[in-house]
Amino acid sequence: MATAGTKLSFQAKLENWAEGMDYCAIAVPSKITKALGTKKAVLVMASLNGGEPFQVSLFPAGGGKHFIRVRAKVRKQADLHEGDRVKVQITVLDRADVDLPQDLVAALKAEGALKDFNGLTPGKKNYAVRKINDVAKPETRKKRIAEAVELALRESERKRDRPK
Repeated sequence: MATAGTKLSFQAKLENWAEGMDYCAIAVPSKITKALGTKKAVLVMASLNGGEPFQVSLFPAGGGKHFIRVRAKVRKQADLHEGDRVKVQITVLDRADVDLPQDLVAALKAEGALKDFNGLTPGKKNYAVRKINDVAKPETRKKRIAEAVELALRESERKRDRPK
């Protein structure tokens, strides 16, 4: 499997992924998927046409293929439209290395849940942090932070209640 820090680039077309959804998608070429060395999801930092980098998972689509979901917000920032050809640059990230926003850390500490959050799987931590970072409105960010705190507390309860 490609290690953290591995950089890859390719060109592909921005495709309509699902009508009415916030996403378009980019098919990852088979040579890139082979270089990744896995059929599982791969966490990356991506950039389209040299634009603002964003964290995303290359999601598996069966048959050894991966796709990149591209949110409307990212497309708008990069002035991209369905059907455009884009130059994609990705850097493989370490799933275990999750950069927590300071407002999340403060909320977790206030509830005594920082240790519980840090005990979550890297995938759960990354998902929670992405949900927080992907919002535009401050009130939605606060709601997502509260959800992340609740996730940590539930996970802690679940571990305590598990038979030993």
